[in-house]
Amino acid sequence: MSMVDLMRGVVFNRNNHMQFLEQTWRWYGPDDSVTLMDVKQAGATGIVTALHHIPHGEVWPVADILERKKLIEAAGLRWSVVESVPVHEAIKTKSDQVDEYINRYKESLKNLAECGIKTICYNFMPVLDWTRTQLDLTMKDGSKALYFDWIDLAIFDQYILKRKEAHLDYASEINEKAKEKFDQMSAEDLKALQNNVLMGIPGEGDVSLDSLSNAIQAYQKIGMDGLRQNLLYFLDQIAEVCESNGIKMVIHPDDPPYPILGLPRVVSQLSDLTFIIEKQPKEFNGICFCTGSLGAGPKNDLPLILDAIKHRVHFVHLRNVQRDARGSFYEADHLDGHVDMYLVMKGLVQENQRREISIPYRADHGHQMLDDLHKVTNPGYSAIGRLRGLAELRGLELGIIKS
Repeated sequence: MSMVDLMRGVVFNRNNHMQFLEQTWRWYGPDDSVTLMDVKQAGATGIVTALHHIPHGEVWPVADILERKKLIEAAGLRWSVVESVPVHEAIKTKSDQVDEYINRYKESLKNLAECGIKTICYNFMPVLDWTRTQLDLTMKDGSKALYFDWIDLAIFDQYILKRKEAHLDYASEINEKAKEKFDQMSAEDLKALQNNVLMGIPGEGDVSLDSLSNAIQAYQKIGMDGLRQNLLYFLDQIAEVCESNGIKMVIHPDDPPYPILGLPRVVSQLSDLTFIIEKQPKEFNGICFCTGSLGAGPKNDLPLILDAIKHRVHFVHLRNVQRDARGSFYEADHLDGHVDMYLVMKGLVQENQRREISIPYRADHGHQMLDDLHKVTNPGYSAIGRLRGLAELRGLELGIIKS
């Protein structure tokens, strides 16, 4: 493809055909309130799912994988990406049992590859997979969004978790406002905040205060450099299995992308992503480009980050965030927020034309809206808000391709 073609916006793959990104949908399995038929009606063709009934650290049996795959294919869809095969805390902390749990992880990878599923998303966030302080922030149009508020996090950290010297991690203004708000909160308010922060992945157990406190102490000894080295050790140990089975591992950025609650972060900005790629240069080692997670970092230039790491991006989450001056953020409509979704999509479209196989992406999260306001749904994963997001992103992609 010539530079002139790119400047004109002409995008063709090697077969001289326009190639669209693969549209996928996160599905939490048979117990998900969103059905596979709902997914088909939304227009997605691929499913992103995991075996949430299997405890962290246990091997995923071939029979269970095939059972899930059969359900998906019977609906006329395909299992495109595993999200996630959780990395056990013994691996992240490199405890005495690290090699035992890595061996189990390798068995799960082999079993997934045997079943034809070879793109695996994972994260290396200590203890908490993601953190929000409110799950039902009411928007101007009456829909509800996920919200991360620094004042509420400070309340949780200092008055619920009671982490030693936690106040040192917050600006004096936040500490003052946290104290004022805490004094007005009821026991029910505090319990709700605790539940929101400690919420686990749907289908799995939530984190407890005691386990979080113990983990914080352990990670204080490990630190950021130690966590980085533990990640590299994990990647080194699974490299042979991944390469021999054609597996692409894609690491998800930290959510939010900065240290919280005294826990280190190692996948939060461009320098982190380039470090991971350069220190483990083998092709299996890839990135899940999540615009929502990275977009919550005020200093993260997402089009620039994508351009630097695009050759290792094998899975994409597209969502938007709106930040305030304090750095708190809510999840905005997919085309409205601080993430320049047009430039991100343009970069993805151009990279996708260079590929033999389309890059899978999903409309990540979505507002709870319309009929879903009256349903119990997984936070961020109601159907209609994601359907709206997928439709908007699909239109944006088509407009870029045909412009």
